[in-house]
Amino acid sequence: MLFFSSRRRLPALCALFLSALFPLCALGESLSPEEVLLADDVLLPEEALLADDALLLEELPDTGVPSVSSAAREELIDRILSLAESLYRSAGGKPQRAQYSGDIYICKNFTVHLFRESCADFRIAAYPDVPLVIPNNLPKADCAPYVYGIAWQDVSAQEGNPFYAAASFRYDDNLSAAQNRENARAFLMQAQRGDYFQMAANYYYGVGAHSMVFIADYDPETDTVRWTDSNMKGQTINGERYAYVQYDAVKEIDWFVDAFCRKKYGATIYRLREDIVYAADVN
Repeated sequence: MLFFSSRRRLPALCALFLSALFPLCALGESLSPEEVLLADDVLLPEEALLADDALLLEELPDTGVPSVSSAAREELIDRILSLAESLYRSAGGKPQRAQYSGDIYICKNFTVHLFRESCADFRIAAYPDVPLVIPNNLPKADCAPYVYGIAWQDVSAQEGNPFYAAASFRYDDNLSAAQNRENARAFLMQAQRGDYFQMAANYYYGVGAHSMVFIADYDPETDTVRWTDSNMKGQTINGERYAYVQYDAVKEIDWFVDAFCRKKYGATIYRLREDIVYAADVN
């Protein structure tokens, strides 16, 4: 028979309890410490919780770190995509004129229109008096040695540009075709909802610059992206260009990689800054 002093009795009892418990646990599926913490049905016995040396599971404290995106930023994205969907539904599957400089259904004009019609109520927190703007494409001469359409002009936040280049791909002649393709895929996997996408590409429907907006994060399960745009597809009617508006279009990313992963070609993902605020809150 074993005897314990009152001072040592409780820890010893706990030790006996745990030694009896662990062999039973070993019969089941083994859980890592992280899995134990996450499992809803793993409970410590009440006796162990009362022991001096028992393991205590405490609720994680609130760190006070804000969420990745502000409410204002999310609403701006919602407005952009809502307008895109509205224009898509209004078109009713019929092509829209995309011939003249003022036509909003030309590819870059379409994405610019979505932003300009949606941004008036928002500002960059650090520059509350500056209305938001969206940059034009980088001029052809400034794109060299790459072709036109790979990027936007460099407009500062102080001037109202709420976007930054979150990721970019440029075909690298010093790498193999396979390495370039791997880099292009990794680049496109970074796509997030609300990102603007600018590419110079040779794709199924045409060759040249194209702009669009991702309406969802890259989906690793299906290896796809979803987007909205205009003028990727089109036709000529009475000598004028007409474009089809797309919303919730979807392709595997290899479709895009085939298009822009070429010598002298490339693409850029532009993302809204995190510090987007409501203009009414800062003016």
